[in-house]
Amino acid sequence: MGNVYVRDIDDTNESIVRNIKVKAGQEKYIESVDECLQEADTYQEWHPVAIYNDEAIIGFAMYGSFGANKDTWIDRIMIDEKYQGKGFGRKAMIKLIDIVSKEYGVNDIYLSIIEENEAAYHLYKSIGFKFMNERDPNGELLFKYTIK
Repeated sequence: MGNVYVRDIDDTNESIVRNIKVKAGQEKYIESVDECLQEADTYQEWHPVAIYNDEAIIGFAMYGSFGANKDTWIDRIMIDEKYQGKGFGRKAMIKLIDIVSKEYGVNDIYLSIIEENEAAYHLYKSIGFKFMNERDPNGELLFKYTIK
């Protein structure tokens, strides 16, 4: 496995990023890249990025910080179906935690998942996210990661 990193989405990578697809059956767990980019156009707080492994685009993520308390979210992350099951999701998430905590100067990062998404649940718990025993308005499980 090479070097996993993120880059802003621009004219050089947008068309490739828009073609990222999750495995069949996973579509119900996350919005499409097109929907995410549309949301980022509407809400300037969202920061969409392409996830790379060396020079290959392997995924997409979107993060942001909101309100007076700077509630900071890694709200979307997806690894293209061709690259799933190889540890890229874990590496990308750890990289995003580092980037987001430094960019916004926060110690707490939030995310939410659909309860049936067991793979994400186990991944996030293994990284150190803690289930908050709460749900968001859409019924998704809320998790919090605290930088030590």
